[in-house]
Amino acid sequence: MAIKSVGIIGAGQMGNGIAHVMALAGYDVVLNDLDQDRIDAAIARIQKNMDRQVKGGKISAEDQTAAIARISPTLDIAGAAKTDLVIEAATEDEKIKQKIFDSLLPHLLDHTILTSNTSSISITRLASRTDRPERFMGFHFMNPVPVMQLVELIRGIATDQATYQSCLEVVNTLGKTAASAEDFPAFIVNRILMPMINEAVYTLYEGVGSVESIDQSMKLGANHPMGPLELADFIGLDTCLAIMNVLHDGLADTKYRPCPLLTKYVEAGWLGRKTQRGFYDYRGETPVPTR
Repeated sequence: MAIKSVGIIGAGQMGNGIAHVMALAGYDVVLNDLDQDRIDAAIARIQKNMDRQVKGGKISAEDQTAAIARISPTLDIAGAAKTDLVIEAATEDEKIKQKIFDSLLPHLLDHTILTSNTSSISITRLASRTDRPERFMGFHFMNPVPVMQLVELIRGIATDQATYQSCLEVVNTLGKTAASAEDFPAFIVNRILMPMINEAVYTLYEGVGSVESIDQSMKLGANHPMGPLELADFIGLDTCLAIMNVLHDGLADTKYRPCPLLTKYVEAGWLGRKTQRGFYDYRGETPVPTR
């Protein structure tokens, strides 16, 4: 099936990035959220990021104008449901995602493909709550979406080949690369990345190194572009904890036990960049380690 229109549920960090790349690729985008302020902020963010692309010569001003015109913001989830492809990009909470899919179901077109941008939750389980498990799959973009080249495509146990092929064609149209993952907790990227971040937090928790020394060691010693604690702040510590809990619960292996210090930061509301404090304090001119 040729996909021409895309409904995106959630106008946050991931949702606005997905809307950005979809609109640039020529898809008609319906961007939905419960909060008008979040939608307004998303459109402003898309505009700003495209301004940067125009300035860098990556797209033309005409491309930007046409892409922005393809994005239709709405508070009505029914508008986003009446598209060829729906991508749920809400917070990493299974109950919230299930409520969204329940709300979408009465309004979907017969041929609509349902997908989730979840970074860890079972696609098979999410699909089983819908009327179309064969047309349901994981469509996991990396953050920041306009920059990162990878998209994980995750088939649930019931996902059919036509659905996978349609989503693969979308990834190719975006100029990105697809990695096929089986439906096991956290898939590929986060199955490997999150335990590393969790281990970095344990290294801090046990006093082996400071925030600065841990990040510096991985940047200079392993050639990582960002240190693991800096990356955790960028992702969001609540998201990191949620994924570690999915791994721990789903695989029942103690090596996935979330570090108590990570839990403590989340309990404090220090979630990283989005709250201005995490393993670094971002309230000043330059980030300052909090431990």
